[in-house]
Amino acid sequence: MLERQEAEVFLTLAEELHFGRTAERVGITTGRVSQTIKKMERLVGAVLFERTSRQVLLTPIGRQLADDLRPLVDGMNDAVRRAIDSGRGVTGDLHVGYLSATAGQLLLKAVALFAARHPDCEVHIREAQGHDALARLRGGDIDVLITDLLIASPPDLIAGPVLLSEKKMLAVAAGHALAQHASVSMEALADHPVTLVAEELPEAFQRDRNPTHTPVGKPIPRGPRAASFNEHLTLVAAGRGVFPVGENTPRFYPRPDIAYIPITDAPPLRWGPLWLNTNTTQRVRAFVQAAHDACQTTP
Repeated sequence: MLERQEAEVFLTLAEELHFGRTAERVGITTGRVSQTIKKMERLVGAVLFERTSRQVLLTPIGRQLADDLRPLVDGMNDAVRRAIDSGRGVTGDLHVGYLSATAGQLLLKAVALFAARHPDCEVHIREAQGHDALARLRGGDIDVLITDLLIASPPDLIAGPVLLSEKKMLAVAAGHALAQHASVSMEALADHPVTLVAEELPEAFQRDRNPTHTPVGKPIPRGPRAASFNEHLTLVAAGRGVFPVGENTPRFYPRPDIAYIPITDAPPLRWGPLWLNTNTTQRVRAFVQAAHDACQTTP
């Protein structure tokens, strides 16, 4: 009843609301765009766009059709892409990134196993920072990111399996009042400012690292904002605040000017792969499988 190109013309016009820009994007004439829309309106039996000399607007029926068609067309494109990937095998280039030293260790395990399984695919490793990780993922600079999975809250992202779960610790200055404690609870944060993560990070991640209140409802003072993990630690060492970190942090960032204190009642950190739902290629799937298998078989 409806050809794929007709659906793409309709969905493009629903986004652009301009016949000229739609024709440019699809690669046909404006007359062909108009003919396609008229054909669809005859098929549906209703007007899909309101056209005036100044603007083009979707009708309620047109908006509903666009909402219903979009996932179907996306699914068709994904199916074709998966078939192409399967036919060609896992070859070409794959750009993988990591956010933090813990994620970097998980990434290295995954890369080693992936390279052994798929020697015809070249892996490029990228380090990301909190303020740019998601932008680089969406911009195509990184295909798969190993990260704290709380970053995966936006709907355009897919989170893979949990590769590592670790308890939280509180990073404090070596001379801090809490430095000699064997452990602390989240209630201790009511008395000490917490350094803030990058504003570009999702709200779920910000709430986890920068809670506004303790479990019993006491407000938590806000410290200065940091653009990177090393900057967090430097601010902590300078006595500007405290910051929740994973229990592996002392291994990767041993510093004489910082003490790491276990937090008894904080939820754990969960690390795993993250990628765009529009970039679910055979290479990405193969790498995620390798990451899962590598982290299951090694400590």
